[in-house]
Amino acid sequence: MQLFLAERNGELVGRIGAIIDHNYIEFHREKVGFFGFFESVDDFSVAKVLLDTAQSWLGERGMPRMMGPINPSTNSEMGVLVDGFQYRPAMLMPYNPPYYGALLERCGLKKAKDLYCYHLEKNKFLSEKLVRVAEAVRKRENLSIRTVNMKKFDEEIALVKELYNRTWTRNWGFVPWSDEEFDYLARDMKRIIVPELSMIAEVDSNPIGFSINLPDIGKALQKVGNGRLLPFGIFKLLWHTRKVRFLRSLILGVVPEYQRRGIDGVMYIETWKRGTDLGFNEGEAGWVLEDNVMMNRAAQLVQGDRYKTYRVYELHFD
Repeated sequence: MQLFLAERNGELVGRIGAIIDHNYIEFHREKVGFFGFFESVDDFSVAKVLLDTAQSWLGERGMPRMMGPINPSTNSEMGVLVDGFQYRPAMLMPYNPPYYGALLERCGLKKAKDLYCYHLEKNKFLSEKLVRVAEAVRKRENLSIRTVNMKKFDEEIALVKELYNRTWTRNWGFVPWSDEEFDYLARDMKRIIVPELSMIAEVDSNPIGFSINLPDIGKALQKVGNGRLLPFGIFKLLWHTRKVRFLRSLILGVVPEYQRRGIDGVMYIETWKRGTDLGFNEGEAGWVLEDNVMMNRAAQLVQGDRYKTYRVYELHFD
């Protein structure tokens, strides 16, 4: 990765990262570079020189295509917000000025993929029919949902990583987590995790799926004030996190041999039951690929409102 800053008359006006993810290239067997960490003032000339610089750096290293923003891998933040600016940003999702999409398109980039996020509300989520169907699935599959064991956190995280790498392998943009990536994220999540909202799905006691949901600490972070977590900011963060009532449904997966059998729906319901019991009254689920018919249908089944769209762009230059 090479990072670049744009200056004009001594003033910083933009930034970009040019990124080569060898894991992505090896897994997908295609040469494509990423651009990420993109920020720019609303000025075509600034955006153009940033993107041209990233393109040149990637081209010199044999990349015929550029995709992004990806910060810095597809296991991290992706895309720019193109719809839903009136809603506050959720944890671990990008937020940007409304002009970014138009600026990237004016620079010649085209849409590669849209990612959807859904808003969920306590009073709209469940229906009697949905509950009946979920109970039927539990009995038919001999399905149980258990809480992640925080006393065996390292073992549980290793299990979640294994399940993730099995369940998401067919998704667009998927790259298997490396141990270093996943352990880094897990250490961060451990500080705010609510054990009851992190679940493992088992059939006949064999793990076949998982669901990770976290309190959205965005509002709590605002209470920290100066943005410094040390020495005392971390205590303010933890205190205000206890008051958060917005749930971030971060990721859910079922291994391929058990997909399309209603197990994801059972986990949605279990998440929402546990969440509302703990005082959460709304949340965000996502992202979901625009062409993932089953996951979009599942979000709509629980009365999810598609309220944000993120877009990943690409540019061919071979």
